[in-house]
Amino acid sequence: MRSPLDHLIRQLSSLPGLGPRSARRVAIHLLTNRDKLMQPLAEALSNAARDINPCPQCGNLDSQTPCYICRDSGRNSNSLCIVAHVSDLWAIERTRAYNGYYHVLGGLLSALDGRGPDELGIPRLVERISNGTYQEIILALNATVDGQSTAHYISDMLRPYNIDLSRLSHGLPMGGELDYLDEGTISMALSARSKLNNN
Repeated sequence: MRSPLDHLIRQLSSLPGLGPRSARRVAIHLLTNRDKLMQPLAEALSNAARDINPCPQCGNLDSQTPCYICRDSGRNSNSLCIVAHVSDLWAIERTRAYNGYYHVLGGLLSALDGRGPDELGIPRLVERISNGTYQEIILALNATVDGQSTAHYISDMLRPYNIDLSRLSHGLPMGGELDYLDEGTISMALSARSKLNNN
């Protein structure tokens, strides 16, 4: 049977960017600073697990429903930015270069990982667009093979609608992921986005 320390290390090592060695160091640091770090962290994790949920409209994470972005009536209701993950939404928000609404897919199409259009809720996205007042859809997806495949699939699905479709500028590095880019790069890519159709 695994000890509580082994279990803690195993859980920490499942986090992005933490391997077994880093997880061991974090676990020891938390345990040796139990009152100052570990107890407040445990409480924060418990509160977040209880209070923070995906927004039913866009997929962003927030403690209120709908999320603070969807509740903001000062945003441009004609523009919808489609991203793969919540971290991509937050990366774009940090730039302050975009003031429309979002739709979080929750991943990218990937036959290898068994993620198809239904797993990403693409039919729900198409329904949202058909019922909305959007004049521009921005495909802010990673410049990876899966990202490009997803962008092409969505653009095909939206072809019947009279909506301008654009994507982030190819100034983004091939294979680059939005969450790892600086605000200046994302701002430039947003401002230099290109149309994908000729509506």
